[in-house]
Amino acid sequence: MGEGKEFEHYKFVADKGQNPLRVDRYLQNFVEFSTRSKIQQAVKAGSVRVNDLVVKSNYKVKGNDVVTVVYDFPQQKNELLPQDIPINIMYEDNDLLIVNKEAGMVVHPGFGNYDGTLVNALAFHFQNLPNMGEEDRPGLVHRIDKNTSGILVIAKTERSMTILAKKFEDRDLNRKYIALVWGDVKQDEGTITGHIGRSLKNRKIMDVFPDGEYGKHAVSHYKVLERFGYTTLIECKLETGRTHQIRAHFKFIGHPLFNDEEYGGDRILKGTTFTKYKQFVHNCFKICDRQALHAKSLGFAHPITNKEVLFDSDLAEDMKLLIEKWRKYANHQQL
Repeated sequence: MGEGKEFEHYKFVADKGQNPLRVDRYLQNFVEFSTRSKIQQAVKAGSVRVNDLVVKSNYKVKGNDVVTVVYDFPQQKNELLPQDIPINIMYEDNDLLIVNKEAGMVVHPGFGNYDGTLVNALAFHFQNLPNMGEEDRPGLVHRIDKNTSGILVIAKTERSMTILAKKFEDRDLNRKYIALVWGDVKQDEGTITGHIGRSLKNRKIMDVFPDGEYGKHAVSHYKVLERFGYTTLIECKLETGRTHQIRAHFKFIGHPLFNDEEYGGDRILKGTTFTKYKQFVHNCFKICDRQALHAKSLGFAHPITNKEVLFDSDLAEDMKLLIEKWRKYANHQQL
């Protein structure tokens, strides 16, 4: 780091009850879209301080420690780089786009993901898309997780953005997701209710607070589409739109999404101890190497014509293969 003034980019105060945790892992929990390698680079550069002292990656953060990340340049918005990245456009008119996002694509730039995102692609293919407030996220009305595939609506004009944003705020739309979850979900239909907020232990994931003492009100309705014994295929309709809502709610009721690394679904949670079964599940993990979640459909009143529209997308190929593999396994077990 060069001499001169330093600028604080991040500052966190560890909770009083913080269990000792390596500073690189601690920051990975708190800095959105960060990776451990990016954080370790910052540590090696002397940019990570604890209580104003430069530390190494293996420093253990304790209760009340003040963790800061400083650089010799001010924090500023990164200039959005238009990139010629293909987009799967399902529908387009003068006011909006419907995009079927592939799994693995980040929706908008953030720490460690400054390019290669859907927004970078939109900036290349479309000129003068509107922005929500001062955020440099042209056209973006809502988002889905990096490793979730499926439908997104993009606004092309200021008017459509304002109206669509209000629809999401007022829950005046119809969103359905398809997910494969661990376990045999008992009820054919059900509703999960519980406030959702940032985990108090890991800021990169969300927790459910059933007593409403923290977080925001969240409601998910589901119905079982197919049962495979050790996993269940479900359709989920969102009444609210909280971050990681489906992932957090289904973990809360004991049915994490299949292969959801952040919510504990990336290990064998149900089934037998037989070696062949273990190999079968690990093969399934390879087929769909992300949480098995797809934003299937989106319906709303068109922001300009006010006519009801409904857009439906095909399941991502990896989820199709995963479901078929579980279906064959379940049928074989019944023979």
